[in-house]
Amino acid sequence: MHEPYRDTMGDRLTFDRSAPGRQAVTLPALDVPAAPLPEAALLRDGVRLPEMDQLGLVRYFTALSRLNYNIDGGFYPLGSCTMKYNPKINEDAARHPAFAGMHPLQDPQTAQGSLRVLCELQDFLAAITGMDGATLAPMAGAQGEFAGVLMIRAYLRDQGQTQRTRVLVPDSAHGTNPATASMCGFEVVHIPTATDGNINLAALEAALDERAAALMLTLPNTLGLFEQQIEQISARVHAAGAQLYGDGANLNAIAGQVCPGDLGFDAWHINVHKTFSTPHGGGGPGAGPVAVKRHLLPYLPAPWVTREAGDAGTARGEPHSPLPRFLPVTPARSIGRLSLFGGDFGVLLRAWTYIRMLGAEGLREMSAAAVLNARYVQARLRDAYQLPYDRPVLHEVVFSGARQRARGVRTLDIAKRLLDFGFHPPTIYFPLIVEEALMIEPTEAESRESLDAFCDALLAIAREAEAQPDLVKGAPYTAPLTRLDEATAARRPVLRWRGPASASGLPAETTQTPRDPSR
Repeated sequence: MHEPYRDTMGDRLTFDRSAPGRQAVTLPALDVPAAPLPEAALLRDGVRLPEMDQLGLVRYFTALSRLNYNIDGGFYPLGSCTMKYNPKINEDAARHPAFAGMHPLQDPQTAQGSLRVLCELQDFLAAITGMDGATLAPMAGAQGEFAGVLMIRAYLRDQGQTQRTRVLVPDSAHGTNPATASMCGFEVVHIPTATDGNINLAALEAALDERAAALMLTLPNTLGLFEQQIEQISARVHAAGAQLYGDGANLNAIAGQVCPGDLGFDAWHINVHKTFSTPHGGGGPGAGPVAVKRHLLPYLPAPWVTREAGDAGTARGEPHSPLPRFLPVTPARSIGRLSLFGGDFGVLLRAWTYIRMLGAEGLREMSAAAVLNARYVQARLRDAYQLPYDRPVLHEVVFSGARQRARGVRTLDIAKRLLDFGFHPPTIYFPLIVEEALMIEPTEAESRESLDAFCDALLAIAREAEAQPDLVKGAPYTAPLTRLDEATAARRPVLRWRGPASASGLPAETTQTPRDPSR
């Protein structure tokens, strides 16, 4: 049978498609004086742009866009990353001219609507977490951690506790936790996880001496488990004179169900993309608000938006207004600015829209559905994949591929094989304390049909690993590119086009060895 025409994107780049004389657009005549070219010694004769016709160019980038996996097109089961659906109403709010046209340097009196949004979001996040206030200044979750630990450090120094030079971090923590503590000048002390998935309480007690500044605790933890000893932990941390910092990356599991502040946390950062549906991935955009207890409020980064009563300006001779006035201020003992302005407004606006849309009851339903979906996946896959911590999970479930590895099939192979079933793989090899980890987080938005299709695929792969391990080890078979040599890709990456001199019309000096589509 004749092989059907297949125009693959992965092995034919724009350079490969180039043909002399083709062009995709006709430029109008210059309406400004032509600028002279740099001196000849600075020009690179060997660099040429691909020459393509418009239809070919459109088809090329359209096809590439279909290869870019996205939440609108399919299920994203990445554990820990919480790849939530971003409702379109969020985008409507973010692109509204009244918000999109604002400038961060304009007079606050002309930006009262935007400042009100920020002030209300501060209040929402403080209420959701059970804290006394929140800052929206951090530009990402990692920077939120950085701000939180800096506030704790400043507070302890003001209390004369300069001997507190250590931060305690569980071995199941996100990698940013120890990095943050180290960047803030602290020594990192790792606390092991017990066999039941909780913190090893004896090890924690041994580390809680006069040098301990804080414990950075993720709740639920990265195993998807609720820390059952949290009240004991909080009491012992505070009895030792240290602070309890909460990594809120997994807030989606407990929002509306329990307030971290009620459990004893002093500071708690929030990845708004993981709980309140703002866009996620690709290195940005980002926002990482931090909610704190009262004793840390003076240390919040600038700016912090405050609300004045409607008649607050009359004492200064200003006209009376029945409306409150919102102002960005710098708290008394502020750790300073984290960026040029006051946070990523577009991302924060999306979070505010999402919270206003759902309300308190909606947030409770959201987290309950996220837990239900994760437990459904746990129940369907528990007989096929090893469950290292056999407890009811919250928002995500961590399996081990150790059983499949006994047949020579690694978790990486399972993830690659999932591509052939049309699914984006879940997080693998994290957390590090689980051998051959397979970390799945379905979020609340996925239907039962979607979860069943995903679980059916993983069950089929488990059967293949038993009967045809080489089939799984060779996957994927349907992707434009197959297996990468990961060590070579990391150590000797190919960062520019390399292809044979051909009818493309490109000069021979730009070419090197032929490009291997499988690499």
